[in-house]
Amino acid sequence: MTLPRALLFDTFGTVVDWHGSIAREWNALARARGIRVTGARVASLWRAGYHPAMNRVRTGELGWTKLDGLHRLMLDDVLAQLGLTDALAEEDKRELNLAWHRLKPWPDAVPGLKRLKKKFVIAPLSNGNVALLVNLAKYGGLPWDCVFSAEIFRHYKPDPETYRGAAELLSLAPQEVMLVASHKSDLRAAARCGLQTCFVERPREFGSKPNPDLGAEAEFTLNVAGFGELASQLAA
Repeated sequence: MTLPRALLFDTFGTVVDWHGSIAREWNALARARGIRVTGARVASLWRAGYHPAMNRVRTGELGWTKLDGLHRLMLDDVLAQLGLTDALAEEDKRELNLAWHRLKPWPDAVPGLKRLKKKFVIAPLSNGNVALLVNLAKYGGLPWDCVFSAEIFRHYKPDPETYRGAAELLSLAPQEVMLVASHKSDLRAAARCGLQTCFVERPREFGSKPNPDLGAEAEFTLNVAGFGELASQLAA
């Protein structure tokens, strides 16, 4: 393989543990408010609205809405499903929505990124909005060189404008860029735009529920178990 010059990282699930982080934040709030619904259930229901919400933007049903706004729409839907709309004050809801800015990195993420940063440009390419990604980096110590957000392109992945746009902003050809992700559909969309691809296994992305799709695929440039292995494969 030809070494890429930049590595772009999917964020939710690939770099940070969204399920475990959201579940912990909900459980703390639920204990304080006397609510008996588990964080694991809330995290799963909340994330289930992710792609449908973005599709509402993609189809024009909603005008451009950054992910913080979509997360709040999803949260309101989840609370309604659970009969908890009136169980939380508006201040609680606003603060809970910001839990997505406080997701914890996987244990291998920061050490691996620091190794990779010595040799490559590294940045997230995420559907998260800019403020969310900046706050995640501050919270988790993620050593990005810059951040690429769907908000910049006003397109959500897997729209090609995101992958091509990030490469263009780096003044690189698509084949000089590698997308690193734990989601195969994201990688396949990037490959269609000419990017190199790396699949990362994240067995615990969905908490105790098994991740159903962890197999290596010959179509990807690389398949790794974590960021440390990626750094070793790229001699970083």
